[in-house]
Amino acid sequence: MSSPAVNLKKYSLRLKQFVLILTFAFAASCGRSWQVKSASGSQLPVTENAGAKANFENFITPYREAIDRDMDKVLSYNPTTLDKTHGKWQSALGNLMADASLHKANEVLIKRGEKPADFAMLNFGGVRSIIPEGKVTVRNAFEVMPFENEIAVVALKGEQVMELIRYFIAEKKAHPISGIYFEIRNGVAQNIHIAGKPFWVDGTYRVVTSDYLIQDGDRMDFFTKGVSYTELDYKLRNVLIDYFAEQDTLKADNQPRITEYE
Repeated sequence: MSSPAVNLKKYSLRLKQFVLILTFAFAASCGRSWQVKSASGSQLPVTENAGAKANFENFITPYREAIDRDMDKVLSYNPTTLDKTHGKWQSALGNLMADASLHKANEVLIKRGEKPADFAMLNFGGVRSIIPEGKVTVRNAFEVMPFENEIAVVALKGEQVMELIRYFIAEKKAHPISGIYFEIRNGVAQNIHIAGKPFWVDGTYRVVTSDYLIQDGDRMDFFTKGVSYTELDYKLRNVLIDYFAEQDTLKADNQPRITEYE
């Protein structure tokens, strides 16, 4: 499904203009200097001034309508509801978000002439909504990721990757991951593969994650031990918008990324 480019800058500009107009209006009303000589108070009933309300509604309506038009632009189609709670170790929604992050981050890195990342990990708590069946809009991306977090790349030594995996197993949450696979037997990770290759504990791996997690968010302190850090200047929300817009129909990969054996 092709769709026009989402003009988020235009959305931001309209919002800024709205705030500036309110600010100037307030400043104009406060242009004179006053001194308080005395103060008194009385209890007044709260009534609604219909004229003032109508004027205010007329003032903000064009801005509200413009924002709604931007937010309701259709990016793609989703054939089935995606929910982060559908799965113990992974979910289709989490897979989709991690795949999008790894894919779009590597596009940026390759354009810069840098080495691509090996895998991605986000946090379960950062996924704030479902993506319902039907048309996927810009609003859906804002609902799933309402925060201003950006994706970034941190290089971890093999020892820290093992800390990441042990954290994942201990948490028992479906943190979104992509590019990494491992099995769990008796609470211990085995058969670890990263970027399609067997894990090497003496290696160094480039991981796509959010700037929130790199700063020890959700107690993921292994990210703070990274040997290098690369900013991408790319909001996670915009990653989702761009990724959704590239696809006529969303396809969440349900291939196992973690397999637990009793």
